[in-house]
Amino acid sequence: MMHMTFYWSKEVTLLVDGWHTRSWLSYSLSLLACFLASAIYQLLERYRICLKLGLGDSVSSSSSSETADQVLSTPFLRNKIVGFNFNDRVRRKCRRVAEGGLFGVNSAIGYLLMLAVMSFNGGVFISIICGLTVGYLVFRSGGDGQPSSVAVDNPCACA
Repeated sequence: MMHMTFYWSKEVTLLVDGWHTRSWLSYSLSLLACFLASAIYQLLERYRICLKLGLGDSVSSSSSSETADQVLSTPFLRNKIVGFNFNDRVRRKCRRVAEGGLFGVNSAIGYLLMLAVMSFNGGVFISIICGLTVGYLVFRSGGDGQPSSVAVDNPCACA
């Protein structure tokens, strides 16, 4: 039976027919899995934001006091000229691919969390909200010197 309003019960079917809880132990483990998945969602979002911020000004340029001849005559500084750094281009493309992959995985986790909330079980709802909150505080609040957000934090788990 599919519920259309919130209910409080240890019996819930999450995502697939095989994930049906009938005991308090299986229900508690399911709530823990939802909590951890939502915290991992925030962790992956932090990695994606850090990758995105790293894409910005990654092109190196020589200082104004150095001329192009001085840079070319020094073998270790040859790659510092704008436009000639092949490794920098490859790194940028790899970062973009990694950022796209993280976005896909994060979107999948977000939509699965949304579908789990749509089971309308009160415990599942609270577990996911608490997991998102704890994950945000631990991984994305900016307490360890990392950026807290790019522009605007979106509270939707599947955005």
